Amino acid sequence: MSHRNTIFVEDAEVLAHEAHADKQFILKLRAPQCAANAQPGSFVHIQCDPLMPMRRPLSIMRASVAQGTVDILYKCVGPGLEQLAQKKPGAKLSIIGPIGHGFIAHPDRPRALLIGGGVGIPPMVFLAEALRENNDAHWQPLVLMGSEIPFPFRAKPSTILVPGMPDGAIACMPLLDEWGVPSRLASLQDYPGCFQGYVTELASTWLASLDRGALGQVEIFSCGPTPMLKAVAAIARTFDVPCQVSLEEFMACAVGGCAGCAVRVETPTGPAMKRVCVDGPVFDARAVFA
Repeated sequence: MSHRNTIFVEDAEVLAHEAHADKQFILKLRAPQCAANAQPGSFVHIQCDPLMPMRRPLSIMRASVAQGTVDILYKCVGPGLEQLAQKKPGAKLSIIGPIGHGFIAHPDRPRALLIGGGVGIPPMVFLAEALRENNDAHWQPLVLMGSEIPFPFRAKPSTILVPGMPDGAIACMPLLDEWGVPSRLASLQDYPGCFQGYVTELASTWLASLDRGALGQVEIFSCGPTPMLKAVAAIARTFDVPCQVSLEEFMACAVGGCAGCAVRVETPTGPAMKRVCVDGPVFDARAVFA
């Protein structure tokens, strides 16, 4: 059991709970064990209320070992998250985490293309921060985010030039810009400065601007709804670059016991059913979307 002794149960304290447009929330929790072991792509299974036994899996957006905190961005959908949205600073929440195998960035492909859609944005922020702090390669991450509801931050024009971007696509996530990590936003909602189209179209446009040598340094990392991930996998095949995807599935136990989140994955020995919670949530895109 590769996840044994790596998943912890904690009574986390709510430190901050910010509300954003369209019932999106950023929750900051004091959870030292989870923070110390979290990796980009891992998630927590959170009890939204003591009267609701079924937990909810939520991706980790940031983790600070020094402060013992984790940040979670979620969209309020369903009665469980409705209850979670009511929690105030000082409240205690039972969490299980960090859960799952995360993204693995390879130094021989330092041009990391991070593609997040909707509630798939948090792992991309986490991965971008990890690459920024990692000195084992000259990482050149580019983060592309797509959303059909207002982004959970106030977008601004980027101060970082990104060759290959379409004219007018200048909006970014301010936090990433402050880190020196270039980002661009995409939407069909005509938001100012955003690429008017799907985030996968924006990714294709940028990849098409690269020569063969530059493409040889690219690896794609993505999280979002399944149709988007299928499109990302197809783009990776078109440009012949490796791609890792983080899958979204309904989960009951989230620790590998119920196998309710199993998906078919191609392995060297043939197809197999893998549990998204502990065998994933990150998989090679070609193994999942063959």
